[in-house]
Amino acid sequence: MFDFDLIVVGAGHAGCEAALVGARSGKKTLLLSLNLDSVAWTPCNPSVGGPAKGVVAREIDALGGEIAKNTDETMIHIRLLNTSKGYAVQALRAQIDKYRYSARMAAVLHRTPHLTLRYGLVERLILENGRAVGVETHFGEMYRARAVIITAGTFLKGKIFVGPHELPSGRLGELPSDQLSESIEAIGIRKGRFKTGTPARVARQSINFEAMERQDTGEEPLCFSFFSKPTVLNRENPVFITRTNEQTHQVIRENLHFSPLYGDQKLISGTGPRYCPSVEDKVIKFSDRESHQVFVEPEGDHSEEYYLGGFSTSLPFEVQVRMVQSLRGLEEAKIVRPAYAIEYDYFYPDQLLPTLEPKACENLYFAGQINGTSGYEEAGAQGLVASVNAVLKMDGKSPWIPKRTESYIGVMIDDLVTKGVDEPYRLLTSRAEYRLILRNDNAHLRLAKYGYAFGLIDESFHLEVEKLRGSIESQLTRLSLLSVKPSDALNTLLQSKGTPPIANTVKMIELLRRHQVDYLDLKAFDPEPIADPAVIEQIRIESQYHGYIERAFKEIHKMEELEGIAIPLSLRYRDVPNMATEARQKMERIKPASIGRAMRIPGINPTDIANLIFFIRNGNAT
Repeated sequence: MFDFDLIVVGAGHAGCEAALVGARSGKKTLLLSLNLDSVAWTPCNPSVGGPAKGVVAREIDALGGEIAKNTDETMIHIRLLNTSKGYAVQALRAQIDKYRYSARMAAVLHRTPHLTLRYGLVERLILENGRAVGVETHFGEMYRARAVIITAGTFLKGKIFVGPHELPSGRLGELPSDQLSESIEAIGIRKGRFKTGTPARVARQSINFEAMERQDTGEEPLCFSFFSKPTVLNRENPVFITRTNEQTHQVIRENLHFSPLYGDQKLISGTGPRYCPSVEDKVIKFSDRESHQVFVEPEGDHSEEYYLGGFSTSLPFEVQVRMVQSLRGLEEAKIVRPAYAIEYDYFYPDQLLPTLEPKACENLYFAGQINGTSGYEEAGAQGLVASVNAVLKMDGKSPWIPKRTESYIGVMIDDLVTKGVDEPYRLLTSRAEYRLILRNDNAHLRLAKYGYAFGLIDESFHLEVEKLRGSIESQLTRLSLLSVKPSDALNTLLQSKGTPPIANTVKMIELLRRHQVDYLDLKAFDPEPIADPAVIEQIRIESQYHGYIERAFKEIHKMEELEGIAIPLSLRYRDVPNMATEARQKMERIKPASIGRAMRIPGINPTDIANLIFFIRNGNAT
């Protein structure tokens, strides 16, 4: 029997962040993995970021996590997306060297004090009096701990499909974890079945790159982490774009009867991801489309394999060859690894507390795909949240519930535990009501204070962020008081920018709120010009989106008032008068922690909420 403070099961993106939080908090932490040579592996797209997801990577960084730093050290291609659109939807996306990414994360883990890495196939949870107190492995090793975090990815009863062939596997070539899923289910936690997939990898030497559209890395200095120096990457690893065509679609249609999803024998019952469909799904569900984009992306600096983004399939290997070779530039392509679908168990996340602790078992936490999510960034964020709360509980401190008004991480956690999932959950900018507040550029201003409070961010960075915050606020105040008089030079500038000249003295902030100009245009008219680019960027955003941001904060204030009305976990909803039966049943199952959360449960109407508030405020809730 081995004793630890924290055990983390699984060394994917959720597991690595969870283990690092535990160890960096001074807790004796054990990270168990089936394969210590593939920690933080990227079994699907070798990339980090994208809309919403890129912001999450920066939020993890601001809280003291590792994903952004690891990306900066191993990226081979990076772009800032949606630059032609508003700041609310801009996000970074990087192509990484998947081999260096895994190796660097492994090195970080091995060098971290208080952290032990060990091979282990966990088969059973050890429970005492309704609490998780440890795990048992396939070899009979028993480890005890004060908290256990399960980050099992697609390994829970994982099964791979290539055409009519199926293979028990957590990922291609790796064992599944069947007994652990059964051990969790035995606690009384309901489970479901999801599926995902990954495309074929093709040999570099067999690709005709000249026939495809080339997309180079961004030209401006970029980085994910607030601790990294923005850099311009070389152009040695471009991404290429090709498209499917009628021949591709015809091959797919002619062979659908071999599909484990659409064939005569439907071998896959799990629901797949809406926002990352297989190419079969695209051809069937979007039959009016003449073609679909396929991204041909390198898997590493020196890798001989390229990933075919947007071309996942579970059709037989020989059909995959015909499909791939129907694409422009891939006519002679050789498949190195086949595409496949994978089906796996997950546990309904509406059975979790917002700490990611199942209501049915104390000191047990779930993070990542076990909660029905998809994506490396979503998993990493959950691993961090689960581990922070496990540590806080060990220390006798109040839990940390990230707010949906303060981070995309908060949006995700709230969606999972309040609304549940019926398909693999992916973060989207549209899921956030206040996305103009939750921007790519201000994650540190929103969240670094928490990372510092948890001991995951050092004092120097915390002070740097607070200094920046103070500078932004003081400069906005100064600019709102600074008077600017009409002049030929100023009016000529304004007219050249397509905005009317001024006839009377105005405040500088009023000019900055005109979308045609920004601070750099007007800097010459400021007697105390601002030098810090970070301050200038925030002033540009805060002034140009002033009305929207002000309105958002008013709405946030109203929401926080409702979040402040706590609902006791022990409340008996059958005692609430005039509440609809459906509302009672959903509230009893989900047990929302506040009125704000109760309002976001699907199917709950305003009358039910009003009755519940009246019941609580009259002192009936105990």
